[in-house]
Amino acid sequence: MRTFGIEEEFLLVDPATGMAAPVVGELLSRMDATGSAEAAVRLVHEFKQEQIEAVTGVHTELAGLARAIREGRAQADTLAREAGVRVAALGAAPLATESRTVPAARCEALQERFALTAVEQLTCGYHIHVGVDSPAEGVAVLDRIRNWLPVLAALGANSPFWRGVDTGYAGYRTQLWGRWPSTGPLDLLGSPEAYRALVGQLLRTGVPLDEAMLYFDARLSRSHPTVEIRVSDVCLRAGDAVLIAALARALVETAAAQWRAGIPPAPTPTATLRLAMWQASRSGLEANLLCPVANEPVPAAKALATLLDHVRDALRRHGDEERVEDLLTELVSRGTGAEQQRRTARGSGSVEAAVAEAVRLTHQD
Repeated sequence: MRTFGIEEEFLLVDPATGMAAPVVGELLSRMDATGSAEAAVRLVHEFKQEQIEAVTGVHTELAGLARAIREGRAQADTLAREAGVRVAALGAAPLATESRTVPAARCEALQERFALTAVEQLTCGYHIHVGVDSPAEGVAVLDRIRNWLPVLAALGANSPFWRGVDTGYAGYRTQLWGRWPSTGPLDLLGSPEAYRALVGQLLRTGVPLDEAMLYFDARLSRSHPTVEIRVSDVCLRAGDAVLIAALARALVETAAAQWRAGIPPAPTPTATLRLAMWQASRSGLEANLLCPVANEPVPAAKALATLLDHVRDALRRHGDEERVEDLLTELVSRGTGAEQQRRTARGSGSVEAAVAEAVRLTHQD
């Protein structure tokens, strides 16, 4: 069984106003004081004081990962409630706020170097680590999953609002995140040596602060034997997070099998993948996506069916097929997180109501 684990970034919000609340330091101090730092899911700070991140352990079974996702959300919210705030799974801060950088040396260095891009950064992503047997397998996987990542981004689209307005995008976090100079899809690489050469070349430019700042859509982890997939907004509902994690693991398993069988990666230009990701960010599942095989516009339902067919054998090997089909049917029937946020805002006439509903759905089992 190929292993996987996840990282979910959450927004800390004032339940009365929906505004982001800069209290992560208080939360983590409280956690250390009570000894809950030894919990199965680790809670850590991110870049801004209005965020908290839940990091699971390593899992082989989807059911175990699903439990960890729910536990991470519950643990974070328990701490948040003690500080008078709540945890919300929102891909971007919906209301205008002057966010505060975590007082750590690296965070302060990022803000100093990247100026307004860093000042205005307040987004929450969802990162999935999938185990690989070697750097060679890892790079082979990176080469073979790149076409499929925009579909995962569309499934997880959960950031329609920014600074109090509807952006017109389902996943506006992708647009905000793209302001950093080291984001986006990778070119085809072919070998670990080519990957390391690219990393070295980028670091020698002096633009990225360090290797951790190479925010590729998918990358080799620096500290674990994993491929890290980084394209999705944090998911509004825990079940959607489970679905995307299962699909990500199946994509990695399928890519590794293709590599072992000598099947070459699709030679899609990186510029085309940027367009595919923009389209996923713009419309989520509500309009066309670029087909991961033909690179032509197709209805989102067809793109999803193509993805499911592509990874079906891997889902069966992991015992995830039925669960994934159920979760995917559920997501498509009610819409992405972005669609749910917009429905609430339209029905109530306020973005603040969408934040309050997001808090509820974040913790709905």
